[in-house]
Amino acid sequence: MTTLQSFHEATAQTRLRFVALDTELASSWRRGMPDANGQAPERQISDGGGNPCRHCLEDIAAGAPMLVLAHRPFPKPQPYAELGPIFLHAEDCPRYEESAGVPAMLLRREAILLRGYGADDRIVYGTGKVIPTEEIGSMARHLFARPEIAYIHLRSASNNCFQCRIERG
Repeated sequence: MTTLQSFHEATAQTRLRFVALDTELASSWRRGMPDANGQAPERQISDGGGNPCRHCLEDIAAGAPMLVLAHRPFPKPQPYAELGPIFLHAEDCPRYEESAGVPAMLLRREAILLRGYGADDRIVYGTGKVIPTEEIGSMARHLFARPEIAYIHLRSASNNCFQCRIERG
């Protein structure tokens, strides 16, 4: 077997975990804890136009109450720790099961941005790419073949908003 064949087989075997927001964090925002900007989450009503909840990884239905808040999906502020808006069901919802594969919500989008990060929580240059959503699994596995990639962010292709994190698993 050639080295290239071994690489492709190992890449195809990489298991992926799609990691949603932590339940305790989501619950704290529902109780009014300040967001990454130090503000209380805003309570709004979803228009059903693609407001993805980052806890259950489902779109929030039209007419349902939701929270809009600033989130920094990194352990601490630093130059690469982007901060941006996210949506969250205002009421409790079940956390997305990490082993369930690519969230259906994401597959309903036309395209998505994948970006790899190192163990230092900084972007690994050259990893950001907008792809058709049906390529999420294969592109994530391709990125994880690089040892310097610790995790991947899935982000909105149009607005760069954080959707969820992918880890090896």
